Amino acid sequence: MISWINGELVELWQTNQKFFVLINCQGLGYEIQILETLFLKLKTKKISNKNITLWIKHIKKEDSDLFFGFTSKDQKNFFIEILSIRGVGSQIGMGILNKFSINEVINAIKTQNKKLICSVPGIGQKMSDRFILELKSKFKNEIPIAENKGNDQIAIKNPEINKMVDDLQLTLQSLNYKNQEIKTILPIIIKETDLLTKNEKNISFENLLKLAMNYLDNNSSNIVR
Repeated sequence: MISWINGELVELWQTNQKFFVLINCQGLGYEIQILETLFLKLKTKKISNKNITLWIKHIKKEDSDLFFGFTSKDQKNFFIEILSIRGVGSQIGMGILNKFSINEVINAIKTQNKKLICSVPGIGQKMSDRFILELKSKFKNEIPIAENKGNDQIAIKNPEINKMVDDLQLTLQSLNYKNQEIKTILPIIIKETDLLTKNEKNISFENLLKLAMNYLDNNSSNIVR
């Protein structure tokens, strides 16, 4: 069983609504389907020949081996929970995580928001009922913190910017920057966003990612390659 993979990013591509990376790990090329958000983030800067780490769910079929990659263990585990629902396949699972955050899905389960669940392609009324019924007991008392890692001591009032910073940390980790380096530059990035917000300038995730990578690339020589 493959739990995670670390290797050189060779290529990334899109086929219809599926997003893939090709990773060279010890001379073997692994084609891995990833979420759209990670795909778009990887496209923001040329990163071929750089290492990335993904948590892997391996699905073995009679005629193929399918690999699904995630930037965090929480995403992977939630994907596995989705697949445990009768009638829900891997593409519906990826579609759910492409469209909504983990917390949004859990809130929909707890509030029985069938409309939100049904908005995912491939999920009808009966499947949404089964989705909520089979998962509501698992998430009755708690909500995962998968989307808020490493940011406990940094207060950000704007929820949109807070989400961007959370995504930024996961993306930098998937690009194999060290956690200590990421924690060091986060206050700088947050200060920059505060200044841009005060000047009423638009902030995009792509700009934050480029800014963070410029700081890291210019001030550190410890990136794993």
